Amino acid sequence: MNLSGAFSFLMVASASAFAPSTTTSRSNTALSMSGVTRNPNFAKLAGGYLFPEIGRRRNAYLAENPDMADRIISLGIGDTTQPIPEHILGGLVSSASKLGSKEGYSGYGAEQGMGDLRAKIADKLYNGIIKDSEVFVSDGAKCDIMRVQQVFGPGVTTAVQDPSYPVYVDTSVMMGQTGDINTETSQYENIVYMPCTAENDFFPDIENIPRADIVYFCSPNNPTGAAATKEQLEKLVKVCKERGSILVFDAAYAPFIRSEGVPKSIFEIEGAREVAIECNSFSKYAGFTGVRLGWTVVPDELTFSDGSKVRDDFNRVMTTAFNGASNIVQGGGLACLDDEGLGEINTLIDYYLENANLLKEAMESIGYSVYGGTDAPYVFVKLPDGKKSWDMFSEILEKTQVVTIPGAGFGPGGEGYLRLSAFAPRDTVIEACERLKEAMA
Repeated sequence: MNLSGAFSFLMVASASAFAPSTTTSRSNTALSMSGVTRNPNFAKLAGGYLFPEIGRRRNAYLAENPDMADRIISLGIGDTTQPIPEHILGGLVSSASKLGSKEGYSGYGAEQGMGDLRAKIADKLYNGIIKDSEVFVSDGAKCDIMRVQQVFGPGVTTAVQDPSYPVYVDTSVMMGQTGDINTETSQYENIVYMPCTAENDFFPDIENIPRADIVYFCSPNNPTGAAATKEQLEKLVKVCKERGSILVFDAAYAPFIRSEGVPKSIFEIEGAREVAIECNSFSKYAGFTGVRLGWTVVPDELTFSDGSKVRDDFNRVMTTAFNGASNIVQGGGLACLDDEGLGEINTLIDYYLENANLLKEAMESIGYSVYGGTDAPYVFVKLPDGKKSWDMFSEILEKTQVVTIPGAGFGPGGEGYLRLSAFAPRDTVIEACERLKEAMA
């Protein structure tokens, strides 16, 4: 065989390593369904997940109004839009480059994350109030919520803020922790809904709410933008401790806190190490929504009723069902926690908080009551009495081509509100404010 023929043979052989065979015989009889019973818990889920539903409605609008495609502005899903800063990007690039050399190449790492990154998270972000061995590095807080659910299993009762990030409810349903949804209340059986409204400063009357095994709490909150005070979190930890509940604290927006004295971690609260798990992520403040890097802290002191450590079971989930975050991405995480990286993160946060302030001022100038936007990148707008949030979503989209998020998508307690995201570029935020003021005044 000549050189040209050999090369052609190798190319064909290489391609066939990835290409499926085309000679497989096919049955003439189409199989209409398998013999496998569907997981009944998935049948309980009410419609699709919120954010894909927003995308579906946006696309449906554009299909009917294709000439409006260039006018669409998204204040909907909380996806970052600013480029990854130079120093942090350098960490990603350097880590990727190392894989191209024999000396720098690395394969599988520890499922819990690189030791240097775990230590740096404990030191730089928690000032040593947690141990590096309690940090589990992951591909994001959203994924970790489901991993936490796998630890708890189907036999627990869950409590959630109402309104709240949909993942807590939907994963509880998927895990089999709930009954069916009540179509009148839009609430699932066996979930404790903790009303968080403007009237109670978006903090639940925790002492007068039924006990739950697992309490999910997000601060700063998505969607309301409310950041719980130290006194409020002390009460939350106290009640969980008295009731033997485990608190899952979602701190994904903690670096946006600018108010003095507002805790950025639940572990700033005395006694929290005995009752709490904390989930966090680089997504929103380092521009890592597509890069994917987060972590969960499970303290050694947190145990189940039989005395076994929650940490050990979470470690088993991580080592069984996860091969660890990307080596490249963890290199970016290390760069995030350098002094230069932390400075770049603060600049990004200031940018998005200024966007939030512009949105807040615009909606207030129209005459709406507005919450959040101070310690969080979300602005929560109270609609006129009787106005449904999905109706307002559609009205704003049709009149202004601005995509928002209806509060009802975050649970029944969100009805009558809209959430606006500050993660858009500055020029589009300014344009959106002008359109909203013109159309809604």
